[in-house]
Amino acid sequence: MTALGVGVVGCGVISEIYLSNAALFPQIELRAVADLNSDAARAKAEAHGVPAMTPAELMARDDIDIVLNLTIPAAHVEVGLAALEAGKHVYSEKPLAGSTADARRLVEAAEARGLRIGCAPDTFLGGAHQSARALLDAGRIGTPTAGTATLMLAGHERWHPNPDFYYAGPGAGPLFDMGPYYITAMVAMLGPVRRVSALAARGRDRRIIATGPRAGQSVPVETPTHVTGMLEFADGALVQIVTSFDVKAHGHAPLELYGTEGSLVIPDPNRFDGTVRLYGEDWQDQPTTHAHGDGNYRGLGLAEMATAIQAGTPHRASGALALHVLDVIETLLASAESGQAIDLKTTCERPAAMRPGGTIGDISAAEAA
Repeated sequence: MTALGVGVVGCGVISEIYLSNAALFPQIELRAVADLNSDAARAKAEAHGVPAMTPAELMARDDIDIVLNLTIPAAHVEVGLAALEAGKHVYSEKPLAGSTADARRLVEAAEARGLRIGCAPDTFLGGAHQSARALLDAGRIGTPTAGTATLMLAGHERWHPNPDFYYAGPGAGPLFDMGPYYITAMVAMLGPVRRVSALAARGRDRRIIATGPRAGQSVPVETPTHVTGMLEFADGALVQIVTSFDVKAHGHAPLELYGTEGSLVIPDPNRFDGTVRLYGEDWQDQPTTHAHGDGNYRGLGLAEMATAIQAGTPHRASGALALHVLDVIETLLASAESGQAIDLKTTCERPAAMRPGGTIGDISAAEAA
């Protein structure tokens, strides 16, 4: 299989793990980096042995097949549309866009041009979550009936020197920040969501920065910081979700699934690794049966998309999946505001399972079927 050429637009903090991991995946080849900040692009280019250029120059290159969009969320649509217009496939950091309306523009533009849109998170493709998926598909908990998804923190101002974004109105807050990991993981397990209901609150009007040169300064809070909701899946399962920046400590697992014959505890969906626990007669730790479960493999979804492009098969971390997850997030917040349960406007296919075994970077065409 010939590697597809990848050009990175956006050389911020998140770019380093993608740039470093590119060498793990023979399906892709890093060929250029770009950023509006030429110094940032030049630093990453020198570190990884590729040329630095402007975004427009990168998109004009014939050897770039996929644009990896690592810009700030507010620029995801503009950069994505420009890449599609240039005839490139696009893989984006989450969220796909700031709204489902904008995300739909990207998905529809790609479909109209016969190009692919992919989007993080890709952690659900990792060894831990695929091992849990295999147990679920094998009927080890029977028919799934319910579950929980729990992300509760005390707030990013404890460690982030500039946490303003996390509290600054639409597109901010714990649900937009971390919800994509938890909701994507559950959709990958159970399929699409049919209806949601939610309540939301704002614990404080201001947050105090605890570290860095702005320590002691306060940040206004303009968005809900505690959202609790219910996801009704198309297959009938009911999953409770809580995302919060108002909780100092708790004892809940990140993800749990309950079925007619047993239960699963599933590791942190912001990671590729972790221990899956299964309850049948009692709790038992389960082996990791799939590759990419022993480290941080961000970029796995990009490599899997490259494999699927060449095989002519659907890719897993798809634009349709990202659009649906974004719709779930927006609809939860709309439900909290209206006090009503609301049906989803989108749906998606449940991503196909990865095959067990394999080695790091090994993503066969059969897996993408």
